[in-house]
Amino acid sequence: MSIDAYMKEVGQQARSASRKLASVSTEEKNQALCAMADALEAARPLLKVENAKDIEAGHAKGLDAALLDRLELTDARIDSMIEGLNQVAALPDPIGEITDMVYRPSGIHLGKMRVPLGVIGIIYESRPNVTIDAASLCLKSGNAAILRGGSEAYYSNQAIAHAVKLGLKKAHLPEYAVQVINTTDRDAVGKLISMSEFVDVIVPRGGKGLITRISNDARVPVIKHLDGNCHVYVDDQADLDKAYAIAMNAKTRRYGVCNAMESLLLHKDIADIFLPKLAAAFGEKGVELVGCAETQKILSGIGLATEEDWYTEYLGPKLSVKIVSSMNEAIEHINKYGSHHTDAIVSQDYSKTRLFMTAVDSSSVMINASTAFADGFEYGLGAEIGISTDKIHARGPVGLEGLTSQKYVVMGDGHTRDN
Repeated sequence: MSIDAYMKEVGQQARSASRKLASVSTEEKNQALCAMADALEAARPLLKVENAKDIEAGHAKGLDAALLDRLELTDARIDSMIEGLNQVAALPDPIGEITDMVYRPSGIHLGKMRVPLGVIGIIYESRPNVTIDAASLCLKSGNAAILRGGSEAYYSNQAIAHAVKLGLKKAHLPEYAVQVINTTDRDAVGKLISMSEFVDVIVPRGGKGLITRISNDARVPVIKHLDGNCHVYVDDQADLDKAYAIAMNAKTRRYGVCNAMESLLLHKDIADIFLPKLAAAFGEKGVELVGCAETQKILSGIGLATEEDWYTEYLGPKLSVKIVSSMNEAIEHINKYGSHHTDAIVSQDYSKTRLFMTAVDSSSVMINASTAFADGFEYGLGAEIGISTDKIHARGPVGLEGLTSQKYVVMGDGHTRDN
């Protein structure tokens, strides 16, 4: 079968499944999610075998350490996938919720009902756990999903897809409610993002190149974030013990994730005291530092940060450091160079933290907390479909509500309009 014919069939099956899912009960959806969790647990040995094939192929292709880390399915990550399914099952079902009910002067009773988007196409790289995150959130929100994982995770994704199908079958839900594309042909992506008759929304997750291409070429609305150039600003009123813990966690917890700190901003009045201790700790972790001219005066031997550095999402053990004269300078820097993903302030001054929260134009703003918390799981969403830096429809970690829309419902009793 040609790619065109295959993708058209996938689209038609997804559209048909989405219409059935719109009226499926919460209990049926939860049964499917719990059955998927059981199937994943039973398939744990197979998942590790299939994942090992992808890891071996990744080494052969010369994938860097960050990509290999994203690709690996450890026992802890399989546990997290299973826990995510159970958490999504435990979440309230948004579908059918009616809010904002009001009586109009005409006598009609007007409100908004939450409904699924329909068919969601998700294109992602490296991380096979995204397959479960996407499947669970789309199903719970009543949407059919077409999932296109990266070729580097092909075997892992197909093994996970089998567990998903078993869960759907056990709950007697449409088997095409979640489809994982079974080809690595790149033309499948081009077809998916242009099938506006079958697909309602595209969610790309991956590198900036992938997301830029999808955003530019798609004929379907896109929920996206281009990169995660996240900042931590340490104020002159910061508790430096807290600042140390936050900065280390934000950068070194995991390098290849979009919520990792890529730039550290320090108030000039605490830089002399704080920066050498922090730099030593980063050095022990193998983190390369580059900085502004003022930073170089304190840390001799580090490279000078370029204009490009301030814009860069490193996704690796490298960090740019800038010393600023005020919080306002830090805010201006973040809004100019950041990607509007996640930015943090460490300060004990309430007025400053309130201003930072208001003035920084990002989808998540942290006060005395690590940027690592910018995550659907940590926000109580059970899982996330992605982190949106858009301002329309959904922003920040996109969970169940972000995968729904609303329609007006009007109730009357024989009401007619006179004018």
